[in-house]
Amino acid sequence: MTRASLDKRPADVAAMFDRTAERYDLLNTLMTGGRDRSWRRAVVRAVDARPGERILDLAAGTGTSSVPFARAGALTVACDFSLGMLHVGVKRNKGLEGLGFVAGDALRLPFADGAFDAVTISFGLRNVADTEAALRELRRVTRPGGRLLVCEVSHPSNAVLRFGHRLHLRFGLPALARISSNPDSYRYLAESTLAWPDQAALSRLIQAAGWDAVRWRDLTFGVAALHHATNPGPSTTGP
Repeated sequence: MTRASLDKRPADVAAMFDRTAERYDLLNTLMTGGRDRSWRRAVVRAVDARPGERILDLAAGTGTSSVPFARAGALTVACDFSLGMLHVGVKRNKGLEGLGFVAGDALRLPFADGAFDAVTISFGLRNVADTEAALRELRRVTRPGGRLLVCEVSHPSNAVLRFGHRLHLRFGLPALARISSNPDSYRYLAESTLAWPDQAALSRLIQAAGWDAVRWRDLTFGVAALHHATNPGPSTTGP
């Protein structure tokens, strides 16, 4: 099997994203019907980057999601485990002040404890082999009182919309895969979305990882969702 399976073997997932690097942003727009752009604007507003802040954008890919933070004056690190994606990002954003690209594994981030004021991950958490471990690692590199913002695919709460969404994932995206030059990406998106926990279940995972004040907001009727949380500091229970 060439497609990365749902056990999320890092080498398989990284290789898939390496192959899609040059067209990744276009692929996102096609797969989401253009909604990814409004979702990313919602992330920018929610993170509310300020001049001088240190922000980690994990699973940043080509850095499209990271650019607005740097332009707001924050010292921004775009981190990803796909070298192909990072290479494209460096080329596209050469000369942008305040933005750096770093290769890193979400389960073993190459940063000091409390290094960032805010950490964010958009449409990447479901690609990690151990979701709770990645959330704990994000908390480790966030200062006490710092904030987490997760933007991820989700599941509409309305039964009719949820049914239609699942039909799209089961049949719509595979149909696109058959005419695509990169079918693995479409199939992987459909399978990983169907297997992903809903908003409440993800909130419980975030809390279990030691984050506090966890809350979420639906985007596009719950097709995606923003999860916010705060790092209470080292006194919290857990690792």
